[in-house]
Amino acid sequence: HVSFNLVKRVDESRWRAFARPAKRLKPGDRIRFGAEGRVCLLGELDATVTERGEDGEVELAFSLHGAYLDEAIAALGDMPLPPYIALKRAPDAEDRTAYQTVYARNEGAVAAPTAGLHFTPELLAALQGRGISTHFLTLHVGPGTFLPVKADDTTGHRMHAEWGTIDATVAAALNGARERGGRIVAVGTTALRLLESAATAEGTIQPFAGETSIFITPGYRFRAVDVLMTNFHLPRSTLFMLVSAFSGLEAMQAAYAHAIASGYRFYSYGDACLLFRAL
Repeated sequence: HVSFNLVKRVDESRWRAFARPAKRLKPGDRIRFGAEGRVCLLGELDATVTERGEDGEVELAFSLHGAYLDEAIAALGDMPLPPYIALKRAPDAEDRTAYQTVYARNEGAVAAPTAGLHFTPELLAALQGRGISTHFLTLHVGPGTFLPVKADDTTGHRMHAEWGTIDATVAAALNGARERGGRIVAVGTTALRLLESAATAEGTIQPFAGETSIFITPGYRFRAVDVLMTNFHLPRSTLFMLVSAFSGLEAMQAAYAHAIASGYRFYSYGDACLLFRAL
């Protein structure tokens, strides 16, 4: 058995994906998808491996295309979960809602922005009632969020590009809040990375639509975000480097030591922390 995590649509019938296990896969191999008790009314779904890359990355050409392929994937596929959850248990029906923010609208991410999982409609309404405005942007989280940093020197680590958009109305609202003395709070490292990608050197947030491969490590000068709400991340990950850049390495080491001693829950279904920018 081989599982595929679909990460980026190439065209109407082709997807980039991560295969597990991938050792024996080679271009030309034909894959048949399906499982006992899982039915696709359109018939069987097949795919041919057209390319093989690094770290188990492949390109698949499916036997269906467009909306028919979307329907087949929905019928035969499962919600993709982070490896540290997926290795312990199979996805269940609750994951389709639990591993999804209440404000998500556009399909395209390979993982949820997990800091956002803490929000409920009631909490969003309570924030609004206190005069805290909320604004929404889109970032399609890419596979880089799951890949460990293997290079000893961070300059040797390559970030996968992710597609995002900030519309002009949101950019203007955020800039206006800053001008009035307010602070910009990013819910999740995903929101922070997109906001920083869209900011000028002076900190003005511009409308944005495109890909970003920004890699934030200690020494980065933050331009757009003042406060960050985020979960607790894996060690040796790009996300821990980001929070260390934001609040300082010593502060984050102390925070993580406190979290471990206090029994906080880590990772996607875990607890969150509110971080303030060190510089």
